[in-house]
This record gives sequence, structure tokens and C-alpha cells, in this order.
Amino acid sequence: MSATDEKAIRRVVTSALVGASIEWYDFFLYGVVAGIVFNKLYFPGSDPVVSTLLAYTTFAVGFVTRPLGGVIFGHFGDKIGRKSMLILTLMIMGVATFLIGLVPTYAQIGIAAPILLLLLRVAQGIGLGGEWGGAVLMAYEYAPKEKRGFYASLPQIGLAIGLCMASGVVALLSFLLTDEQFLAWGWRVAFLLSGVMVAVGMYIRLHVQETPEFAAVKARNAELRIPFMDMLRRYPGNVLKGMGARYIDGVFFNIFGVFSINYLTTTLKISRTEALLGVMAAAVVMIFTIPFFGRMSDRLGRPRVYMWGSLITAIAAFPGFWLMTHSGGNVLLVWLAIIVPFGILYASVYGPEAALFCDLFDAKVRYTGISFVYQFSGIFASGITPIVATALLKSGGGEPWQICMYVLFAGVVSALCAWLIGRSGPAGEAQAEGRPLRASGAGR
Repeated sequence: MSATDEKAIRRVVTSALVGASIEWYDFFLYGVVAGIVFNKLYFPGSDPVVSTLLAYTTFAVGFVTRPLGGVIFGHFGDKIGRKSMLILTLMIMGVATFLIGLVPTYAQIGIAAPILLLLLRVAQGIGLGGEWGGAVLMAYEYAPKEKRGFYASLPQIGLAIGLCMASGVVALLSFLLTDEQFLAWGWRVAFLLSGVMVAVGMYIRLHVQETPEFAAVKARNAELRIPFMDMLRRYPGNVLKGMGARYIDGVFFNIFGVFSINYLTTTLKISRTEALLGVMAAAVVMIFTIPFFGRMSDRLGRPRVYMWGSLITAIAAFPGFWLMTHSGGNVLLVWLAIIVPFGILYASVYGPEAALFCDLFDAKVRYTGISFVYQFSGIFASGITPIVATALLKSGGGEPWQICMYVLFAGVVSALCAWLIGRSGPAGEAQAEGRPLRASGAGR
């Protein structure tokens, strides 16, 4: 690879990573705050469990609308280009997050407060629905084929950075302010910061070029009229296998990255700051483990790494929750119970995932394909998980073992789908041109 090519890849990866970090910060900030602020200020009620469920329901709405954003921006990303869609999605996400920080509470404007919150959450979902696919595609399509697992995993670090920033900012505000100050205005600062971040991200993204692979499609005038329909016609099996493989990713992330904060603070009586610091520490570790497993997928095969990663990650929920429950309030043990399963083992799934999904489709429908697979599956894999976990915790009398069984089920489903993906091999351009598929290093 020439020095010019390496410089171009670095620029593209930096653009994708910075933008993805901002988008995930915006999206996860809502989840971090939902169970500790929104349930009190926007969904007041006599039953705290019901209020929390209502707050998590608006959290889930963001996942329900993400497929819509994936289809819309995937369509235009496969027809117009990846770069322009990335700029637009970043703008939508940033403005929605900034405005959430300005929404009056239920006590101030009544029922209009949760309605406005819901609408802005819808906008967040639409923005992120288009963002993820474009960000990973920029890295994947610029990278050499033998290094696509590694380069496509780099924008995935944005999830860890975004979660780290969201948890870190809220933890810092919680530490500096009293509970009354935090609930009155402190939490709003975290949302308003998004405006500054978006300005930085826009500047960086305006200085990247379109991917060579999609530029070649444009040069041949090979864009499809309706990429979504073509995706369904040519890749129905890949769509289903991809959505199944995504199951453990969404479930595990939202159990440990979102629900665990409410579980630790409400059930185990750990302080909000300490719970957030545990999640933030896991996110910091993930910054290094995600590219490690991305590179491993280039060497061992993405389906293989993903399959074993799904099983090991799912099983880790049992010792993780056991250690939390029997920590006796020891913060170091609580952090260990989060960092090992979430910061290390979960990366074995999330690291190879972007390239695994990209391998399922050719360039003419790839933006649409990976966006639909990732975002549509997010409804059941991610969006409803905090609601399911809250209900299972209540059903289990405050014990988390039903939650762990749910995680294990998700892991088995994902491992099976990854195994099926490995049997068929990557799609790439072969299927698009009518040539038979053959397994390669990425498809073992």
C-alpha cells in the first residue's frame, strides 16, 4: 500500500471514528439518563417500576425508528454516495440531542414534555439508523481486502468512546453536583455539549472523499433504482442470518451498558457515580479489545470468531451478575463484574461484526443491506432489552438469573447464525455478477 493510500485510509477512518463517537454519545446519553432522570422528571408516578418502564419505552422507540433511518439513508447512500449521507445523519442526531437538553419537564408543561421527548428520540433513531452503515462502509471499502476486518472495526470503537463519554460526563456531573442540582439542571449540560461535538465532527467529515468501491459503481452507472428491493430479492438468506447474528450484540450491550446502571443503583444500592464509572471503565478497555478482535477476524475468519465470541460472551453473563450480586457493596468487585464480560468478551462480537455484515452484500446494496440488518434487528435485540430485563428482574423477585438465561438464549441464536454465514462464504461482487460463491479467509 502506498503512502498516499495509507494517508487516505487514516483520514477516512478518523472521520468515521469521530463521527461515530459523537453519534453514539448522543444515542447512549439518552439510555444512561433514562433510568435515573427521565423516569422522575418526564414520567412521574406512584410506582417507580412503571415510571422506569415508561422511560425505557421511549429509549426503545429510538431503536424502532432506526430501521427507517437505515432504509432511507441506505437507499440514498447506495444511489448518491456514502459521504453526503454521513454529513446529514450527524446533523440530525446532533440537533435532536441538543434540543433534548432544552425540553421542559412534566411539572412545567404536562403531557407535552414526554411527547416532545419522544419525538426527539425518534429523530435520534432516524439519524443513527443511517450513520452506522455509512461510517463502517467508509472504512471497509477503503481498506485492503485482507485487512477489512481490522479497518471496519475501527469505527466500531466509536461505540466504546461514545459510551465512555456519555457515562463519564454524567458521572462527573453526578460527582460535582448534589442530586437536587443534577435533577434540576445538571443532566441538561450533558445533552447541550452535543452541539460543540457536532461542529467538530462536521468539519472533519467535510474533508473526506467518496469510497473507491462506490465511486466505481457510479462510474459504471450501475446504481440500482431501488436498492432495498434488490437486497430482498438477492440476499434474503443473508438478511435473516445477519439479523440473527446481531441478537447477542444488542442484548448483551444493553444489559451491561444500560440496564446494569439502574440495577446497580436501585437493587444493589450502589451509588450512581460508581455504577457509571464501572461502565465507563469497561468502555475504555473496549477501545483496545474491539480492534484486536477485528484483526483476529482477518486471520481466523469472521464467522468463526463471531460464533465462539457469541457463546463465550453470553455465558459470561452468569458469573458477571453473580459477582455483582455477591459483591457485598465492594465497588472493585462490581467493576470487575462489568469490565471482564463487557469490556473484553463482548468485543469478540462487536469487533468483527461490521465486516461480517459488509461481507454479506455487494457494493450496490451494501449500505442498504448492512443498515437494515443492523438497525431492524436492533428493535428486538437492543430496544426492548431494558424493558425485558426490568420485567424479568421483577419476575425473579429481584434476582437476575432469568436475565442471564435470556442472554444465553440470544448467544446461542447468534452463534448458530454466524455458523450458517460461515458455510455460505462472503457475497462481495461474486453474487452480484452471477458467479458462484466460494468460501474465503473472511468466510470460514
